[in-house]
Amino acid sequence: MKTNNPIGIFDSGVGGTSIWKEIHTLMPWEDTIYLSDSKNAPYGYKCQDEIKALSIKNTEKLISLGCKIIVVACNTATTNAIELLRATYQIPIIGIEPAIKPAALQSKTGKIGILATKGTLRSSLFSKTSELFTQNIEVTEIVGEGLVSLIENGKKNSAEMTELLTAYLRQMVEANIDYLVLGCSHYPYLIPQIKKILPEGIIIIDSGEAVALQTKTILANKNLLENKKRIPSLYFYSNSRLDVLKEILAPYKNKSEFSYLDF
Repeated sequence: MKTNNPIGIFDSGVGGTSIWKEIHTLMPWEDTIYLSDSKNAPYGYKCQDEIKALSIKNTEKLISLGCKIIVVACNTATTNAIELLRATYQIPIIGIEPAIKPAALQSKTGKIGILATKGTLRSSLFSKTSELFTQNIEVTEIVGEGLVSLIENGKKNSAEMTELLTAYLRQMVEANIDYLVLGCSHYPYLIPQIKKILPEGIIIIDSGEAVALQTKTILANKNLLENKKRIPSLYFYSNSRLDVLKEILAPYKNKSEFSYLDF
């Protein structure tokens, strides 16, 4: 494996591009390949066996494309399949989990909220993490039903989205939380709307920056970090809604390549 092999990233759709942005910002010389499995989105309501099968499919596609590391930019896939992926493949695999630890440690009210998919909240890995860091914390967990589907269909700024977010976040506010953990990589794209709904004192936290830092650390430890200043190749593949992927990455369109790929 060489330093100029790409970083591979996959998600159940376009949401993981929020993680890609953090990775690209931190490591601007790295080639990247992003798989948007929009055809099968959302993962949050699928059974664990199906989530594992989809995660294997995506991982093997990225390996076949020559990736040197794989980032599972999907909370549901991470919490349900990361252990299987690491046991099956030798390539380094980075996962993403809701940022429960920093929220719990920094909370002043002792009350935090977690907005995530059903698949993440019901997973054993999420339960273990939550139990470890929230023993003295009151946690309000809300399933963000419908949010991913709206984003995947290009409706993140719709009236329907505002209505759903208002209903979900009202419960958080009533619970007196001071930290809101976004437990899905799609949700950072909703932060502008979330901020309009929440009181100013509530801090929104996600895992994107931490995932990028961990990816860089692992690459450096394995001497696979690309440090040469170069123009990177940025590939984005979708098996369904390429238009939504292009729209959400519009600021990067002039230096990226977008293609439909059946995977």
